[in-house]
Amino acid sequence: MSTALPPDVPRPEYPRPQFVREAWLNLNGRWQFETDRGDSGLERGLRDRDLAGEIVVPFCPESELSGIGDTDFMEAVWYRRTVTVPAEWAGDDVLLHFGAVDHDATVWVNGTEVVRHRGGFTPFTAELRGVAGPGDEAVIVVRARDSRHGPQARGKQATWYANSHCHYTRTTGIWQTVWMEPVPAAARLKRPRITPDLGSGSFHLDLPVTGNLPGHRVRAVLSDAEGEVVTASARADLDLCPRLVLTVPEDRLRTWSPADPHLYDLRLQLLDAEGGVVDEATSYAGMRSVALHGKRVLINGEPVFQRLVLDQGYYPDGLMTAPTDADLVRDIELGLRAGFNGARLHQKVFEERYLYHADRLGYLVWGEFGDWGCETGVRDDNQRPDASYVAQWLEALERDHSHPSIVGWCPLNETYQHLHDRITQLDDVTRAMFLATKQADPSRPVIDASGYAHRVLETDVYDSHCYEQDPEAFAKTMAGLAEDRPYVNTGPDGRPWSLPYRGQPYFCSEFGGIWWDAEAAATAAGDETGSSWGYGERPRSVEEFIERFTGLVDVLLDDPDMFGYCYTQLTDVFQERNGVYGFDRSDKFDTAVLARVQRRPAASETAG
Repeated sequence: MSTALPPDVPRPEYPRPQFVREAWLNLNGRWQFETDRGDSGLERGLRDRDLAGEIVVPFCPESELSGIGDTDFMEAVWYRRTVTVPAEWAGDDVLLHFGAVDHDATVWVNGTEVVRHRGGFTPFTAELRGVAGPGDEAVIVVRARDSRHGPQARGKQATWYANSHCHYTRTTGIWQTVWMEPVPAAARLKRPRITPDLGSGSFHLDLPVTGNLPGHRVRAVLSDAEGEVVTASARADLDLCPRLVLTVPEDRLRTWSPADPHLYDLRLQLLDAEGGVVDEATSYAGMRSVALHGKRVLINGEPVFQRLVLDQGYYPDGLMTAPTDADLVRDIELGLRAGFNGARLHQKVFEERYLYHADRLGYLVWGEFGDWGCETGVRDDNQRPDASYVAQWLEALERDHSHPSIVGWCPLNETYQHLHDRITQLDDVTRAMFLATKQADPSRPVIDASGYAHRVLETDVYDSHCYEQDPEAFAKTMAGLAEDRPYVNTGPDGRPWSLPYRGQPYFCSEFGGIWWDAEAAATAAGDETGSSWGYGERPRSVEEFIERFTGLVDVLLDDPDMFGYCYTQLTDVFQERNGVYGFDRSDKFDTAVLARVQRRPAASETAG
């Protein structure tokens, strides 16, 4: 399958919106490409010669937008491109950035290996000092291995050839922006970590540097529409990570919330001993707090019922890569239009520009890893937990810490394994990911594993997944929360998969999934063929869908002990036809009706 290659650079926008330098070079567009189905390319000389085909980066070869559209298995793929590093960057070092490469990447520049990275969801960087500098020609070669046999976190990517049920077309190789930037050679700023502290009206800013040169200082300037708000500085010659506190005057203090997503601008500088600017970048920050009070989750000290929608982040022509930046904005706007105030970003680490738009638009999100159903001891499933899960999740936490729209973390989802009297690898990885999250970010609540197997006793939040379609039966299932006996997912044989509930905030983080496919309903097709799928018996009409949706939502809105919910799902995805929008983002229902159902006050928001 092949499509015409676009004439312009795809995805041209700056890929790192919370740490922006002025100079950069987007490397998206046409690259040489070759599939290496046996992963023998290194031995066959693919690293050192021109490749046979062509691809459009940052779209994966399985996607139509890549110009290839090959959905068969690929053990490895190769990329090659020659780039002239801008001469105007003279005097600087050059960094080569990859937004995400699935799954196991090795990068050579001018024949020298410059970086290796394992993990398909998180960014990595190569320093090109001594390999290619300003004015030089850089021959970039990338090999991406994506074996279906070795352990890896893959999310919803199918391990068999065709899509089915909740399993979608695979992504191999580069699927986010590739870019270069110049940085000062002797010392430079690294990505900041911004933590709001509403209690003191301050932002705590960790601003790491490379190289502690005598007399150097870091400075941060916070501003809003009226101008400069506050400035802080600190020595940069003593610590690798200087820490600043930016206390906002009371008359300039505004919180970030879904009702008012106020953002401050932030200018970051590294200064030399004479006060000259060595390095500079811009960022932004939102003043927002998340707290737990009994069974409530508070935003800025107030209960905000989280009306979330499950967002898989797939696109018909780009797969895990949004065709344009506007498509990311549209998905958030579609959620808001249907009455949701946020999303579980499900089973992939979304590209950072989505979070930027969520920050701007006041959209609550839970950050999640892609590891659906991981377990140990299953031979035909490579989604098995190991140390790479923890490493990649820490990279995601580091990238996304400073986004105010993120109100919780979910390292694992629907882990399948009974509790038994021996500690397993899944227990170790679950606890490691929970503790790593709490260490990296103590400011947000953490679910150890969404649904199914809660294996960490001190998990901040407890949840369940329930796709009961009858509202009356659903109400009975959820009723035990009032007596601290909430619904808990168990195995098919009824044996427990989770440690006991201990009174934490609780929500039903997957429900609904109502199957509605108008074409299949009209023709009675899809039920037997598998071309259309959803949870439960399909409604016979749109009116029946609305009645069921209303009944299920009402159960959770009326529960004073429920702090939120997450409806499955925002859009159809391939054969999975249970979205409130089509896979092409077309309307399936009158979303004004869905919004009216959801926007009435929740009992937990009004209870004393």
